[in-house]
Amino acid sequence: MINRVVIIGRLTRDVDLRYTQSGTAVGQFNLAVNRQFTNANGDREADFINCIIWRKSAENLSNFTHKGSLIGIEGRLQTRNYENKEGQRVYVTEVVVDSFSLLEPKASGGASDTQSANRTQSAPQQNYQSNPLANGQAIDISDADLPF
Repeated sequence: MINRVVIIGRLTRDVDLRYTQSGTAVGQFNLAVNRQFTNANGDREADFINCIIWRKSAENLSNFTHKGSLIGIEGRLQTRNYENKEGQRVYVTEVVVDSFSLLEPKASGGASDTQSANRTQSAPQQNYQSNPLANGQAIDISDADLPF
């Protein structure tokens, strides 16, 4: 069976970063994804996808993105349900993010012509994996190792 999701969209708000009682980081966010067709009025509609990301990837996404950031995510679709305070059953469908890519260059504090030039260049992609193991080895990455 296959359950893989790949989405490119813009953050509708900053990542809501929280920590569990055991100290594990978890981030929740929504991605706005334009549909490929227009409606009867000629307007393009969007879908708003609920997403959740865990651990160091959640902290990185929260630190290096903001409302409106263009990102790509890869993960799996998950459904769950719970009972709210009013006793009603609530059903949730969300993407559990395994990795993400930043699809825009880092904004510079320079002149506006530099910023517009950055937008026209192809954006570098940085991938972040939720899995801290690579080839069975732990990866130690400090903030100084990050290219932005």
